[in-house]
Amino acid sequence: MKHLFLFALLFLTGIQSIQSQTINEKIRDSIAKDSIKMEAKQNELQTVEIIGRSTKKYYSDYSFAATKTAALNKDIPQSISTVTKELIADKAAFYLADAVKMTSGVIPASYYNQYTIRGISQNEEGQIINGMRTRQYYFLQPLTTNIERVEVIKGPSSATFSSVDPGGSINMVTKKPLATEHKEVSMSVGSFSTLRGTLDFTGPLNESKTLLYRVNGAYQEAKSFRDLVNNKSFLISPSFSYIPNEKTAINTELILSDMKGILDRGQPIFGAVAGVTDLNKTPISLNLGAPSDFFRSKEMILMTNFVHKFNSKIGFNASYMKQTWTEDLQEHRTTNAFAVDMNNQPVTSLAMMQFVQRQQNWDIDNLSTYLNFDLQTGKLKHKLLTGYDLSSWNKNKGGGQNAARGYLLNDGTVAGSFVLANASNYQTTTIDGIVLPKPNVNYFNLNNPKYTVTSPEDYTLNVRTALPSALTTTNAIYIQNQIQWAKFSFLLGLRNEWFEDITNYKTNNELTVKKSALLPRVGVTYAVNHSINIYTTYLEGYQPQSNTVTLMPQTGSLPAGSQFDPLESNLKEVGIKATFLNNSMSFNAAVYEINQRNILMNANDPVNPDLLVTRGAERSRGFECDLAGYIIPDWQINASYSYIDAEITNDGNASLIGARKQNTPKNSANLWTRYNFNSDSALNNFGIGVGMQYQSSKIPWFTRDFIIPDFTVFDAAVYYKPTKSNMQIAMNVGNVFNRTYWLGAQNYLRLFPGAPRNATLTVTYKF
Repeated sequence: MKHLFLFALLFLTGIQSIQSQTINEKIRDSIAKDSIKMEAKQNELQTVEIIGRSTKKYYSDYSFAATKTAALNKDIPQSISTVTKELIADKAAFYLADAVKMTSGVIPASYYNQYTIRGISQNEEGQIINGMRTRQYYFLQPLTTNIERVEVIKGPSSATFSSVDPGGSINMVTKKPLATEHKEVSMSVGSFSTLRGTLDFTGPLNESKTLLYRVNGAYQEAKSFRDLVNNKSFLISPSFSYIPNEKTAINTELILSDMKGILDRGQPIFGAVAGVTDLNKTPISLNLGAPSDFFRSKEMILMTNFVHKFNSKIGFNASYMKQTWTEDLQEHRTTNAFAVDMNNQPVTSLAMMQFVQRQQNWDIDNLSTYLNFDLQTGKLKHKLLTGYDLSSWNKNKGGGQNAARGYLLNDGTVAGSFVLANASNYQTTTIDGIVLPKPNVNYFNLNNPKYTVTSPEDYTLNVRTALPSALTTTNAIYIQNQIQWAKFSFLLGLRNEWFEDITNYKTNNELTVKKSALLPRVGVTYAVNHSINIYTTYLEGYQPQSNTVTLMPQTGSLPAGSQFDPLESNLKEVGIKATFLNNSMSFNAAVYEINQRNILMNANDPVNPDLLVTRGAERSRGFECDLAGYIIPDWQINASYSYIDAEITNDGNASLIGARKQNTPKNSANLWTRYNFNSDSALNNFGIGVGMQYQSSKIPWFTRDFIIPDFTVFDAAVYYKPTKSNMQIAMNVGNVFNRTYWLGAQNYLRLFPGAPRNATLTVTYKF
């Protein structure tokens, strides 16, 4: 690892000496202008993002959320990977997973909004938007239409964001108003009956440009290569920024999202034998759902940010977010088990099924307030910040989950499991000549798939659970100091949290669990020269388990998560950050180790699908690097590589100690590059894009009996934009060579195959 850093350092230093030969000065300065302004006015920038970004690069120079103050990414002693709206557009990454997979160490684990980051499986199903945490299930992928950039802030950032995942946090930064008039509309048509339209309007509302607006909207209808799967998505997001003077700025933003689809639980196969299992035993299109299934998700988010500078040394910042979120679910899915015959032997051509209904709604409040001070003591410059955060998630009364599963008895009742000793008490059915106990929900025959429209009246709903109302509240105070001394920068932080979880909230039998934690943050950055920084950092993470199990119904005498010890973690990291080619290219690399303990997981018990167990501890070590920016003015690139050595270090099952972490490839790499042909070329007005994604083999989430094979997938695009025209036509092709591959798996009834070859035609007009 040390040799890699020395090589990177020498390489970047060498690049500095030849940059004048590779980029035209005039265009190069234009590319770099935001970076230059950022450094020149770093102390004057607002600490809450109010104004949008105007450059066209594949990376962002700065982050507001990582330290709660505006800072250049290269000065922050923590690995941060970004995906900008330009890269999202060129790649046609309409969903969040399509965007974040282009960063190092981020591995989508399924079709949901679920990832493994640096080998650490994601626990928190909410999202971070503009540095503030939301609460929602992850079943349907969020759209990227209103996203300015996606920041992946690596490691346990609990000192900044409270209870977040040890591997890293995905922060979606929304588009903010611009002071210049800009309007853009696009329309797309593509494979799997995909139709979509988007708009992005922004500009000033008055002559003095103190009042700015922006409106983003999107609508999509799409099917899938997967049987039955379809979705309809609607998004509208207006925002306004008011900047009456140089001391005060206010931004207010509304996000309305309405999504309807069918949950895709993955492809089943007939069984698994280590080393010989053929994942193509069933077609990758095979789905275990039913035509009458649906999942509806509605969300409203209102955010207001306020910035005021009392003088050149003291400022005040406040952000508030209100979110409402509702879910309405009806689905057929496997119990993660095969059928059994009357001798209790598995029949691997028949999947056990269950029917599930769920409804619930949440109210979420977030408040972040802090004072920041620019001070100097001798040769030390301080950016001191002290503040208070409140996060409150209220699961309202009236939520519930019903399920039909198990076997029918002769007396018409339902048994949760099959007991061989009482086999004569069960109703029976015969399928393909095999006599089996009759299920409450019909088996899914993998040899003869049939999809029929069903209704809840077709089953005996034998599991009825009222999801108890709940209130989860975190109060925190914190202090942070960024100290500049000569070529050294120190980032020191301390946060104290008080966590309270109340189950059966506002009822006569409230159950309350309280916890607290003191979270340190230490980082040091050394500026080798103007363009190259090296850093080291230590972070700690803390997640009360009530924040990690929202997909599980809360049952029993205690809240399902609060009865377990909190998830605790720490990060040790050393890295290098650099900009070169006069700030038109960014390079980051890091070596790290993350340890976590008290991991809460589903027990994968077919008899009790909601049973939770605790895994002792896990450790992840690795190396990663990201490269993004302009090679020459007409050629832009985004590339990343990650090596992850993640293993289970302690577990109740002794055979798992030392085993590989699930859904984590040791090696992964991503590339996307776009080249525009210049005016003296025969291909003037055309551009081409080429992409590649590679992942080595993985172990499934629950069942370790087979390997998810490695894969390499290539993408491509052709762009046409006539000279002096405001229109662009783009044709994106995914999986050019039609490779069959799998993103991940839970067990041999739930694999997640990648999409076959697909194409999208997009027409964009700016005015």
